[in-house]
Amino acid sequence: MIEGGLPAGKRRQGERAAPEHGRLHRGSSRSRTTAAVEGSAPHVRVLLADPQTVVRQGLRRILATDQAIEIVGETGDGRTAVEMAERLQPDVVVMDVALPELNGIDATRWIVERTKRTKVLILTTVTDDMAVRRGLKAGASGYLLKAAEDLDLLKAVKAIARGASSFSPVVSQMLLRGYLGNKGGRSVEDDLALLTDREREVLQHIAEGKVNKAIAAELSISANTVETHRKRIMEKLDLHNTAALVRFAMRKRIVT
Repeated sequence: MIEGGLPAGKRRQGERAAPEHGRLHRGSSRSRTTAAVEGSAPHVRVLLADPQTVVRQGLRRILATDQAIEIVGETGDGRTAVEMAERLQPDVVVMDVALPELNGIDATRWIVERTKRTKVLILTTVTDDMAVRRGLKAGASGYLLKAAEDLDLLKAVKAIARGASSFSPVVSQMLLRGYLGNKGGRSVEDDLALLTDREREVLQHIAEGKVNKAIAAELSISANTVETHRKRIMEKLDLHNTAALVRFAMRKRIVT
């Protein structure tokens, strides 16, 4: 992994996660005072975003083995992850790519844009060039595979909190081979870049099988506006039916 950077700030004492989506594991005042006296690194406040409860539980157990790391909340969808990141201001969000409501890559972009201090570590099973390109361009500070060792995850979280980057060896090899460089010709994601943020949201909901009325309720817009977005998406991408939109979203890792 690639590591390095500056230390993050300390957590404010007594801060709690919102009860509806996240739970806070609080360290004792004594442990925080002892850490300060002994010159240990400040606590790293972490938000978990993964669609599978069992995975989040596993991540909690791994991260709990390091007293410098504190879980401030967790969620199973991308939209709530953005809301919680804005509210809780964690040091690091550990984010899967395949999240419902708002995929992890677009959620990463929103978190980076809306918070000043929060960094994102993508933790996923997705290894293709497309996802790596989009994740890092969205502002992720690291890209780690779920097959990584427990120690790799701990090191990555603390490195990213310091302002460094951290990548699995497979991803590092992609970077070294110049996958993120300008290889000439049309970029593999030019067509996706044609869509606005809202159009990408609508596309994800369509790909998840939702009808216009349900999408409208989720995004607080009218069903007519959803239909307008749907038509514009099809025009921009030169796609002609919902099945084609779903296949496109899967190729681009908007859904998996």
